[in-house]
Amino acid sequence: MLDDAQLDRACGALLGSAVGDALGAGYEFGSAPLGPEGPAMIGGGLGDFAPGEWTDDTTMAWCIADVAASGLDLRSEEGLTGIAQRFRTWFETGPADIGIHTRRLLDEVGPLPFGSALLATSYDLHERTGHTAGNGSLMRTAPVALPYLDSPSAVAEAALAVSRLTHYDPRAGEACVLWSLAIRHAIVEGELDIRVGLDLLAAEAASFWSARIEEAEASDPGRFRPNGWVVAAFQAAWSAIAHSDGLVPGLAAAIAIGDDTDTVAAIAGALLGARWGASSVPAEWRGILHGYPGITGERLVELASTTVRHASH
Repeated sequence: MLDDAQLDRACGALLGSAVGDALGAGYEFGSAPLGPEGPAMIGGGLGDFAPGEWTDDTTMAWCIADVAASGLDLRSEEGLTGIAQRFRTWFETGPADIGIHTRRLLDEVGPLPFGSALLATSYDLHERTGHTAGNGSLMRTAPVALPYLDSPSAVAEAALAVSRLTHYDPRAGEACVLWSLAIRHAIVEGELDIRVGLDLLAAEAASFWSARIEEAEASDPGRFRPNGWVVAAFQAAWSAIAHSDGLVPGLAAAIAIGDDTDTVAAIAGALLGARWGASSVPAEWRGILHGYPGITGERLVELASTTVRHASH
C-alpha cells in the first residue's frame, strides 16, 4: 500500500509528463522563441494546439494508462491489444501531430488490431527499414511502471513489450526499460537514480547506456540536439534533470534544449513528476491541461491513482 507521498509521486509521473508535453508543444522545432522568463503554456506549435493542450506524446501515454487502469496486464496479449486498438482509434481521427513512423505503422496494421498483429507489423517495419529507434516509445513511458511498483522485473518486461509495439529497435526498448525503472524508483523511494535498471540489461546494453548516461551528466543539455533519436532524447531529458533542481526548473531546462521540445519535456516530466509529485505542478498549468480524448489533466491523475490502487490489492 502506497503512502500519501508515494501516491502523489505516482500521479505526478503521468501528470508531469503531460505538463511537459503541453508546455513544450508551443516551442517545437523553433515554432516560438523561448523568452528569458522561461516556457509558458502558449499553445500553437506544429499542431496549432490550444494553450494547455497536450500532443501525441500524452495521447499515446493515455492509451497505455487507460488500459492499465482497467486492470489488464500490459505484458499480456489482452493488454497489448487494448493499447493497440486505442492507438488505432486515435489514428483514425486524423491527428495532425502523429509521427511519420507511427503513422505508417498504424496505417499498415489496419483497423481493430490485436496486440500480436501490431507487434508483427512493428517487427516487419524494423526488418525492412532498420529505422525504428525514434523517441516515440520513450515519450509515452509515464504510466508503464504504475501497475508494477512492487516488481522491477515486471516493469522491465512491460516497458519492453509496450515499446516494441511501435519501435522494435533494441535501443528504444532499452531506453524505455531504464526510464520506466527510474520512474518506479522515484515513486517508491523518492529519489532520482537513472542507473537503477542497468543490472536488468544485457552486458553490452548496460555498458552502452552507462557511457551515454555519463556523457549526459558531463555535458550541457544543449549538446543533445537534434533529439529525434531515442538515445539523444534520453540523454537530453536526463541532462536537463541532472543540471536542474525540481520539476519546474527541469522542464525549463528540457525545453531550452530546443528541437523536439514537447517530447523531451514529456520524457523529462515523467521522471520529474515521479520524483517531485503531482503537488509540485503549478496550479496555472494543471488547471488548463487537456487533450485527446477530450479529457483534462485531472483524469490522468485519476487513472494513475486507480492503477496503483488496483495493483496494491
